[in-house]
Amino acid sequence: MKLAIVHDWLTNMGGAEQVIINFKEIYPDAPIYTTLYAPNNLDKKLQNIDVKTSFLQKKKPDTNHKKYFPLMPLAFENFNLNEYDVVLSSSSSCAKGVITKTDSLHICYCHTPMRYAWELRDDYIEGMGHLKRKLIKILCHYMRIWDVASANRVDYFIVNSSAVQKRIKKYYKRDAIVINPPVRCNLFEISDIDGDYYFIVSRLVKYKRFDLAVKACKELGKNLVIIGDGPEREKLEKIAEGSSNIKFLGKQSDDVVKKYMQECKALLYPGEEDFGIVPVEAQSCGRPVIAFGKGGVLDSVINGKTGVFFYEQTTEALKKAINEFESLTFNKQTIREHALQFDEKIFQRKISEFISSKIKENEISQDREG
Repeated sequence: MKLAIVHDWLTNMGGAEQVIINFKEIYPDAPIYTTLYAPNNLDKKLQNIDVKTSFLQKKKPDTNHKKYFPLMPLAFENFNLNEYDVVLSSSSSCAKGVITKTDSLHICYCHTPMRYAWELRDDYIEGMGHLKRKLIKILCHYMRIWDVASANRVDYFIVNSSAVQKRIKKYYKRDAIVINPPVRCNLFEISDIDGDYYFIVSRLVKYKRFDLAVKACKELGKNLVIIGDGPEREKLEKIAEGSSNIKFLGKQSDDVVKKYMQECKALLYPGEEDFGIVPVEAQSCGRPVIAFGKGGVLDSVINGKTGVFFYEQTTEALKKAINEFESLTFNKQTIREHALQFDEKIFQRKISEFISSKIKENEISQDREG
């Protein structure tokens, strides 16, 4: 059996790239087909491996994949995958659109349908000029048509959360099985030190709604430590102006992040994500999560047991959640035990078992047809 892995792009590390690392650990001999490859920006496990790139790849790797979106459907359709019995795609954009031979098995691990073409289209074009908005709306129209058509090339969908499962059903009219993404829980442990601060670690971008956390902690007089950088940092620092209890530490090493995460009162998570690795990492440290109760956290956080939800993205709702959190008692070991069900070894076992079962079903079906 020959298996190939297909991924949107390999230009920077993120949750999707951790999935690819796990796929390679399950199937070490499988090549990876992708549009763009910048190995120096990636984990060592994704360097010096068999990667086959598209015509978009240049001699000097380009990490700005966004400018290639109009050409990505063509790039994936140009790959020749006829020699493979199984194709395992990892897609939040166009990777699922590869063309396979009739009797091959295509299983897609879908992080989300391309959100810039569906429900987040208006968020992406906000602030653009009139002509550019008009052109992107036209492009998104054709991308949606292609997106649905290419979904029909997939034999089975796996998704990272029940939230994405609902999107697959809505946009593609397809069923999907949920296998939550891998988290390196073994990198974290419970600390006996209990700090007096709330914690954020992330790229500081608008949709994550960290403005709510900064405003809430400023108004409540609570200590907040923020690790990470991004386009929203200046705005957030202006909101925090005059509050000595809110600290921006910028980018930090993994060891520094780990220390702050293991000793915080709770992680603040006011945005909506498809799944969200960071809340599971915090829970791996035995630390609760105060989160907006929508999206992937509904799969990873238990309200009242491993965290607290708030259901309106407002400062007042988050302030109430923080006050509720401080009236409750949480058990560190219980929280960590809950997080361990998302460990990467569990992920690898579930993926391997699912694919093996579908390969057997496919072989039986072909034997009957023969």
